[in-house]
Amino acid sequence: MNYDNALNQIKKILSKNPSNFLQKIVDFLCDNFEKYNWVGIYTVKRDNLILGPWKGPKATEHTRIPIGKGICGAAAETGKTEIIKDVKEDNRYLSCFLSTKSEIVVPIRKNGIIIGEIDIDSDKKDAFTNQDKIFLEKIVDMLSEHI
Repeated sequence: MNYDNALNQIKKILSKNPSNFLQKIVDFLCDNFEKYNWVGIYTVKRDNLILGPWKGPKATEHTRIPIGKGICGAAAETGKTEIIKDVKEDNRYLSCFLSTKSEIVVPIRKNGIIIGEIDIDSDKKDAFTNQDKIFLEKIVDMLSEHI
């Protein structure tokens, strides 16, 4: 699926505003982008990221991550999207799955404050491009209006 079609599908999900819209978006991303092997949304609670909806082959043990720890925690602390081409080369990486080779984490902002993030793993090295970054940043902008 191309990014524009995907954005239109996500807009449809949000326009229906189901109570489980975050899970529907996680499912949609995981099901429609082959390189997105695990997709999760974390929300900020005090000084931690708390895992909410997710989809992938199995659960992660990292359901609570302190802000500033790991790649997810770094993205929440800086407010900047993190693209990691090879997780084995980044000492911040908190290993979730042996199959994970690359990761992208995109913070979700509301009124200038980080309220959560989308975390996506891939079993391919260098899986995430600037197009993924732009695409996912558009999604988090849409999400921030609904969270």
